[in-house]
Amino acid sequence: MKHGPRLNVVDMRASARQPVDYAVIGENRRLGEVPLHIVNISPQGFMIQGAPEIGRGERLQLRLPVIGMIEGHLVWSHEDRAGFQFERLIRVDMFAKLVEQITSPRPPRQGR
Repeated sequence: MKHGPRLNVVDMRASARQPVDYAVIGENRRLGEVPLHIVNISPQGFMIQGAPEIGRGERLQLRLPVIGMIEGHLVWSHEDRAGFQFERLIRVDMFAKLVEQITSPRPPRQGR
């Protein structure tokens, strides 16, 4: 019989990520509003390029289509990229709708 740690946490880093090119404004308690460029997203978290100067464990709050307000905490950063874990998992059906909205080309704005 093996005697080792029994971990209940599943390693989600290998989960499917959807590449995106999505700009959003995040909010950090210390820095205030921070422009973010999301380059991939999964139901568990997201990666940004052009990472703000925040430390591991710090939180960002952002508003995503379909999902609404959600918080993510910094898990890792390297050079100008950073990975965040969402405060909660996004349901698969909601995630599919989110990806559809943030990857579809936006129609041009009509002049007034």
